[in-house]
Amino acid sequence: MAETELERAEKRYAQAKARLQALKNREATRQRKLDTRRKVILGGALMDLAERDSSATAMLDRLIRNLSREQDRKAFAEWDAPSPATTDEDAS
Repeated sequence: MAETELERAEKRYAQAKARLQALKNREATRQRKLDTRRKVILGGALMDLAERDSSATAMLDRLIRNLSREQDRKAFAEWDAPSPATTDEDAS
């Protein structure tokens, strides 16, 4: 049976719609990965800063204590938070 012009147009429309959805999905995935990367970088930067700055250490401790999800708090249960290194000047 021959495909009508309307059927061909509907088929092209459905294919275009599927391509559009695939593009939207790829962009959403890209954005989630970028968001995760930013969080990892900032977390590492905060941990690094906490090794040198006691106010950053206190903030890191506060952040961990105020995690709302139990499973997130458990991730830090056996973790030793960084503490600022003392120098000879600090000890004087």
